[in-house]
Amino acid sequence: MKQVALVTIHGMGETEPDYAATLFQTVQQGLVQPGQLYCGTVYYQDLLQYNEQRVWQATGFRLRWSKLRRFMLFGFADAAALEHRKEQPHSLYHYSQLKIARALYLAKQQLTADGKLVLLAHSLGCHVLSCYLWDAQQAKAGVKPAAGIWRDIKRYQAGISGDTALTDEDIAFLRGDRLTALITTGCNIPIFVAAHAIEQIVPFTKPRHDFIWHNYYDKDDVLGWPLADLSDSYAALVTDIEVNAAGGFFGWLAASWNPLSHNQYWREQSVIAALRRQLNIALQTPPVKP
Repeated sequence: MKQVALVTIHGMGETEPDYAATLFQTVQQGLVQPGQLYCGTVYYQDLLQYNEQRVWQATGFRLRWSKLRRFMLFGFADAAALEHRKEQPHSLYHYSQLKIARALYLAKQQLTADGKLVLLAHSLGCHVLSCYLWDAQQAKAGVKPAAGIWRDIKRYQAGISGDTALTDEDIAFLRGDRLTALITTGCNIPIFVAAHAIEQIVPFTKPRHDFIWHNYYDKDDVLGWPLADLSDSYAALVTDIEVNAAGGFFGWLAASWNPLSHNQYWREQSVIAALRRQLNIALQTPPVKP
């Protein structure tokens, strides 16, 4: 059994199921106890990609700026689809949350009874995960969410744990009771909340007293934003950290000034070092009550 689980969730655009494989190999180098780390992924692109491919084949190949157009089509179609009619029982919002819950359930099976959880989210995945945690914390507080699986989590047992009944301990883990750190990169939550009044821009409730949220952004990445300035409640919860996601002068020439920089964060050494640092803290810190 492992002491810590690292679970990732990818961002917008075309993504392969093994999107985090290189990151997992890299980040384990330098851990104090690499054998005590479980690595898992949330993969939701398969909910979206077929329809996006169909639209691209029908229209995109005839146009100029094909790489940029493809990036924009697949990225923003993801965002639009996940928000479309999300209150419906079989919405993509619902199924993306089911994917998160399933990945977290699998992680819990690999952990000791007091094992910790660290989440790493990128781009649109930050918004998807934030919505999941918002709904989970609402349910914990006795408020029925407007959408998603947390309206009645036990109803969706089959998609989360199969034939095994969800226990209260399972549900506590799924809602974040053992979540010690959230690391976000290239986060575009501001795009989703910018039209709201400031009093409505509120993050999810802190899931435990020792929880930290570090948000990494590149000022040249037009899709990645700081969060602490959104509202007082975001400022109280999130620490923003500026990085150069493309890395160095030649990286800037290739990517930093354009949308391609958006997908460079998990290759940036300062981000990898920070992730290692949080994992080492989790691996060495004695268990505490949520």
